[in-house]
Order: sequence, then structure tokens, then C-alpha cells
Amino acid sequence: MSLAVLYSRALSGMDAPLVTVEVHLANGLPAFTIVGLPEAEVKESKDRVRAALLTCQFEFPARRITVNLAPADLPKESGRFDLPIALGILAASGQIPHERLAEYEFAGELALTGELRPIRGALAMTFQAAHSGRAFILPEVNAVEAALVENAVVYPAQSLLQVAAHLAGRAVLTRQRTSEQISPASYLDMRDVKGQGQVKRALEIAAAGGHSVLMSGPPGTGKSMLAARFPGILPNMTQAEALESAAMQSLGGMFDIKNWRTRPYRAPHHTASAVALVGGGSNPRPGEISIAMHGVLFLDELPEFDRHVLEVLREPLESGRITISRAARRADFRAQFQLVAAMNPCPCGYLGHYNGKCHCTPDQVARYRGKISGPLLDRIDIQIEVPAVPQENLLKQADGELSVNMQQRVENARQRALHRQQKPNAQLAVREIDSVCVPDKASREMLQQAISRLGLSARAYHRILKVARTIADLDESENLSMTHIAEAVQYRRMDKKS
Repeated sequence: MSLAVLYSRALSGMDAPLVTVEVHLANGLPAFTIVGLPEAEVKESKDRVRAALLTCQFEFPARRITVNLAPADLPKESGRFDLPIALGILAASGQIPHERLAEYEFAGELALTGELRPIRGALAMTFQAAHSGRAFILPEVNAVEAALVENAVVYPAQSLLQVAAHLAGRAVLTRQRTSEQISPASYLDMRDVKGQGQVKRALEIAAAGGHSVLMSGPPGTGKSMLAARFPGILPNMTQAEALESAAMQSLGGMFDIKNWRTRPYRAPHHTASAVALVGGGSNPRPGEISIAMHGVLFLDELPEFDRHVLEVLREPLESGRITISRAARRADFRAQFQLVAAMNPCPCGYLGHYNGKCHCTPDQVARYRGKISGPLLDRIDIQIEVPAVPQENLLKQADGELSVNMQQRVENARQRALHRQQKPNAQLAVREIDSVCVPDKASREMLQQAISRLGLSARAYHRILKVARTIADLDESENLSMTHIAEAVQYRRMDKKS
């Protein structure tokens, strides 16, 4: 047989479209051609495949070899097509049987020795392969993460020789099973942070409702410590959330099975570019907001980020997804993350500190805070001050509440919201807010006064109601009272000072 047909997967955003690998051998001068919109990494596979076949003692056909990667209008990138191309040459030249090729999908980069090297996006590809009814053969390093997909049939292989032996029926590959030895998630504990009871309360509300948070306070008040411990009070990840998070990390080539069901925590430096945050590139890859899927994105020193970089966060904060468009490609990535940001109250950082050493003028303070635009600030649900901890408290032993106790209350409040509307309170649409966030008469009057006094926008008004709904859920209350509304209004500190 001079023609072999195999199946593999490409990556396009979160999708993994099917790629048909067709290998044809014809008479004529020896040549090796790959068509189907291959990029540089795929074109270079010719040399890797040739060396791997010869190293494994296979015959490399001295014929005209044409490899077609269909569909032709889908760009193909990375070395994941090395394995199916090598197997296609072997099948087309009669060195391995071709009858069982249609039962599998293949992906793997070949070393010159014939060993299989890991690839990125294995989880997304396996998810699609499982729905197609075919088994997936891929490098052993990627097999554990790929087997996390329910009903997926995954066969790990260490080398091209193992795959060829499996297809020839000489040595069958062992199916990968989901590991039962995955350790539970481990987080830092809130008890380590001395004092800051009011800030911890605000973070508990944020965790329960999925709200974004901005902390403002002098240096050394514990803002970074609180943010690093915030994932530990979030609700436990569901199976669906864990898979989505793992798939996004797999697309970025950074998934580790040790982090399975652990909320991601991403803290990019303030020199990060807009592309680093939201994703991009000629072959669009996910950025920090997508890699933080169902986890926390911590932006420390928020005003130090470039203004343009911060503005690109506005759309994903509102919609929970980001679309990367290029001249020839478009990719959609999910971006359901919780933003936790921190900033100093003024350029020197010590405005409001008990030592009184701040000498910033009101104009300097206004310019510093003006680096954060009103539309972005409007999208941050909870804005709270983190005061300096008194010196006498620093000398005491940390005796705050354990994260596990806070997490239990958060879990209960989140379940109440999911039972009521099947989504966290932060994701409520306007129509849903009107039905589940209805304040009583006294609360409505107080809210109207707050809107008038603070000059709040319609978006800020809705976000106050959503935060109040979360506070009511923590109190196990079905109705919004004046207490809930008053506390929610207090978390618009930046609005009050603007």
C-alpha cells in the first residue's frame, strides 16, 4: 500500500480540531514534502522523522514522499505531528500494518533516537478524541494528564518502536489509568496574617461570591500575604472546574499533575505586557488571565502596570472570556478568574500610616490613583483599605482564624448561590439581579442616598447588590437587609474618595 491515513489533533484556542494525516509514496526522484499549511516546526519534522526511522532500524523509503495535513486551511504548528507522520511512512511502505490506524489518534514529538518527547495541549486534544470514539496514543509524560478526561482511552508510549510494536500486535501498550495517588490541594493559611480582621472579612465575601478585590494600604501591611492565602479559602474545585483549569494550563505547557484540583495562583510582575496578560502571538496562546482559570490573578502594585495593560482587563472581567483575533486566525479563551489587586494609597506609600511620614500633596495622590481608570475601577466589586498593623500587635503570636474555617463558610454560601441560580453571585446578569437581589424598602432608600452621594454608576449599583447578596448568603438569609446593603456600600472605598 502506497497510501496511509492517520488522525491527529491541532490546537486552535481551546479547541483541538481533527487533522487527517495522509502519507503517499510515489515513484520518482527521492523527495519529502509536507503540505497543508505547516509552520516552521512542522516543516522541520522531516529531518526528525528521517533520523528517528533510521535510528530505530526502519527503512526510510527512497521515493517521493508527500504528507498532507488536512484541512489545508488550518495552520499546523509544533512537533506533535512527528509521530503520525513517521507511522504514516511506515504504513505506506508496508513496514507496519495499516488496518488498525483508524482506531487511534496520535501525537508526539520525536527525538532523533526515536523517543517521544512531551507536547502541550494534551488534555484539550484527548477531550476531543474521547468524543470521537478513538483511543489516543501519546508520549508517556503526557499520559497522566490526558487520562483525567472521563471515558478517554489513553495509551502512553516511550518511543516510536513501542507504538510500531503495538500496531503490529507484538507488544501491546498498557492503557493509562487515572492516578488515585494525587495529593490533596495544599494552601497557605490565613492564620499567618496578624490582625486585619476587616480585610479578611472582605476576602471571605469575595471568595463566597466570586467577586474581584482591590486592597489599598501602606507597605508591609500584609496585602501580598493575604492575596497568597486567598486561594485557600475558595470553595473546593468541582471536577468540571478542575478539568477546565488543567486544560488551560496544558495549552500553556505548564500543567503539573501535582496541582490537580488546586486553584491556580498567578502573580505577574508589573512589567508584564498586554499580550502576556490576555494572550496572543501569531499562534494565539492563553495569557495569565486564562491560565488563572477558576483561580486567582494577583496584580501587586496595580498603578505601576502600564495603563494600556490594565485596560485590556476590562472585557474579560465583565464577560469571563477573551477573543484573540489575528489576520488569519481567531482564538477564544475562557477567562473566569478572580482578580485580587493591591496598591499603595499614595506615591510614597505611607498615606494614613500612624508614623505620619507621608508628605504627598493632594495633587500627587490624585495623579497616582488616576493611573487606574474609572471604567476598570468600576468593575472591581470590593475596594478596601488595609491599615498599618500596630507595633504591639506585631509582637504577638498569630492567633487569627484558620483558613479551613473560613473556607467552610465560603463553601456553604457558594452552595446556596448555586442552588438558587446555578452560578456565583458575581456572574449574575441584570435580569437575574432584579429577581434575586431585591432589597427591602428601607435598604432601597439608603442605597439611593449612597448612589447620589458617591455618584455611583449603574454598574457599581448592580455590583453593590451582588456583593450584598453574597453577604446575605454568608448570613444564611434569603432577604437583603439594610445591614447587608450598608456593608456592601462600605466596600466602594475608592468611589467614596474619588
